[in-house]
Amino acid sequence: MATTVVDPITTEVIRNALNSAADEMNATLIRSAYTWIIYELKDCSVALLDADHRVLGQSAGLPIFLGNLEVCTRVTEEMYGREVWQQGDVWIMNDSYLAGTHLNDITVFGPIFHDGELVGFGASRAHWLDVGAKDAGAPMDSTEIYQEGLRLGPTKVVEGGAERRDVVDLLGRNSRFSYPAVGDLNAQIACARTGARRLSALIERFGADALAAARDEIFAQTERLERAAIGEIPDGVYEAEGSLDNDGLSDIPVMVRVKIEISGGDMSIDLRETDDAANGPVNCGEAQAISACRVAYKLLVAPDLPTNGGSFAPLSVQVRHGSIVAAEEPSPCAWYFSPLGLLIDLVVKALSPVLPQKVAAASYGDSMIVVATGIDQRTGLGFFHIEPTVGGWGAWDGTDGESGLINSVNAGMKDFPIEILETRIPLHVRRYGFRVGSGGAGKWRGGNGVVRELEIECDEAYVSLWWERSKTPAWGLFGGRDATPPDVVINPGRDDERHILKATRLVLKRGDVIRGLSGGGGGFGNPAERDPDLVRADLRDGQLSAAAAQSLYGVAGEGA
Repeated sequence: MATTVVDPITTEVIRNALNSAADEMNATLIRSAYTWIIYELKDCSVALLDADHRVLGQSAGLPIFLGNLEVCTRVTEEMYGREVWQQGDVWIMNDSYLAGTHLNDITVFGPIFHDGELVGFGASRAHWLDVGAKDAGAPMDSTEIYQEGLRLGPTKVVEGGAERRDVVDLLGRNSRFSYPAVGDLNAQIACARTGARRLSALIERFGADALAAARDEIFAQTERLERAAIGEIPDGVYEAEGSLDNDGLSDIPVMVRVKIEISGGDMSIDLRETDDAANGPVNCGEAQAISACRVAYKLLVAPDLPTNGGSFAPLSVQVRHGSIVAAEEPSPCAWYFSPLGLLIDLVVKALSPVLPQKVAAASYGDSMIVVATGIDQRTGLGFFHIEPTVGGWGAWDGTDGESGLINSVNAGMKDFPIEILETRIPLHVRRYGFRVGSGGAGKWRGGNGVVRELEIECDEAYVSLWWERSKTPAWGLFGGRDATPPDVVINPGRDDERHILKATRLVLKRGDVIRGLSGGGGGFGNPAERDPDLVRADLRDGQLSAAAAQSLYGVAGEGA
């Protein structure tokens, strides 16, 4: 604990300077990355940490990595001791059971020294397109972690400022896209070094004691505000449960169960009744389950506060090792986010009876992944494409849900520009628009999903699908209706039309079409109470059909 006292103005200047440093780290990563999944989709997150692994600043990024990057530096220190940190070193890791996420999410971090003293860490996590799994990108049908690619515990990739060529060579040889993989690695190394420069500059400007004092005050402010927010929730135990469609291998639902206890200014989330680890790749490590609980917590508790080392102090999470949210070797984890999106919605649902002014109905819930690989006859080269699909978010008291928005675990991710997609990949986007009426009806209606059609423009493509939440679509709250679930149609309107949500290396030919229809968000409140003018506005905007306006809301529209 620092003994120096700093005034409130200096504290705020330092608070914003630390967040700006994290933003600059993020900009360095995005501008230096070699692959579009980072520089276009922004599938990454960064954090600046202090010497005790507490968050000083975290940039906007994927919420599912919220307060999670410090897990990697802590684990490394626990494994090798405090003395392992040496100036100029940079580390890499992706182990699903340590970092919590799938092997494609690579975390790169380095210690920061100032005048010979360890003062913090710069860390980033970014999705690499391929890490050597049995199928390009990641398999949809893996049964053990060893099929999902190269798995790294904490590994030194830069030593004393010099690249370890043996490790970099190993990483390149275990990716189908060696050159861009090494390029993305270097972008993450540059990100860590940017963090080191910025933190050192802040120490030079304000002094180590003043910076520490401001940090302690920022952390204390955050904890006080969060405890006060939790203190407004009535003490008690609140529960909810829901299921995934399946684990990708069988048709057996996978249950997620949440029990929340509020006591004074503390919140406990108990996940121990969640199902055992599945045979298919829907499992995650404990660290990522904690992150998902933090996302749900942040939605309801002081959501406007930036994340820092004082965040989540009132929150504790209990898991059962060997369950889908605390998987152990060799459980597969390729599509780890599916139970976590459901978990986030369930935490909100459980607390809805006592937080009616803050909660939203469920969102469409999952990333809805489409993967395509093959040979592009335009260039004679292989191609790989992976894209999530946006959908509808749930309504809340006073506002309709958003339409066509990425799911909660990926909320910092951007859409893939069609012009770039069609230039780089032999796919033609035939249609991309809202799925009219897919949001749940309510006094406030849920957001609509989308319809997205991709036509194959190469001789042969292998297509894999990971779409979820058809059996537990986005539910409504307080009388609001459930949303329309997702669907994927191959070759709609043709004799060989088929509906399928999950597939591994489905062979499609030139001219074949993939039509993805993402789900909407749940409605909020009784549909009979919806303002007729809002219904008419939805009709004008093409968000609702005339028939639905009449049947759901009793409002006549043209053609009803």
